[in-house]
Amino acid sequence: MVNDVIIEKAKKIKLLITDCDGVLTDTGVYYSAQGEELKRFSLRDGMGVERLRKFAGVDAGIMTGENSKIVARRAEKLKITELYLGVKDKITLMKKVLEEKNLTPEELAYIGDDTNDVEVMKFAGLTASPADATKFAKEYADIVVESKGGYGAFRDFVEIIISAKQKV
Repeated sequence: MVNDVIIEKAKKIKLLITDCDGVLTDTGVYYSAQGEELKRFSLRDGMGVERLRKFAGVDAGIMTGENSKIVARRAEKLKITELYLGVKDKITLMKKVLEEKNLTPEELAYIGDDTNDVEVMKFAGLTASPADATKFAKEYADIVVESKGGYGAFRDFVEIIISAKQKV
């Protein structure tokens, strides 16, 4: 539920980082004998990246434990330059990213769905989880969005940030 506290936090956001699997995808992956072949992404989430830039002036990035060429291709298509693949220690890298960009934790939004996202969720100024996230992630989310991962969860979060920033 979006309340005044969430709106005030959202007004401060300058960078939104998302996990990939379970947020931008539905947690499914298709394998062939050659390895990882397909992941499903929501076109609505893709439009969310564009709307976030255009209507809120906020950059988006992806940080994932996977080292996936598919994720890199999706980021390229969406013109996401903040792409961090194969990250095993998300919190350490996140602190480094903020330092390099001269941002504070309050200016960071993060959406994640599982235990490997929790440390960043404890750190970020505004956090969310998809409707089908694990209880571990939901516990640290400022908001649990209505949509499931891969079905518009990222877009739901983006629209909250856009709405808050337009009320400034």
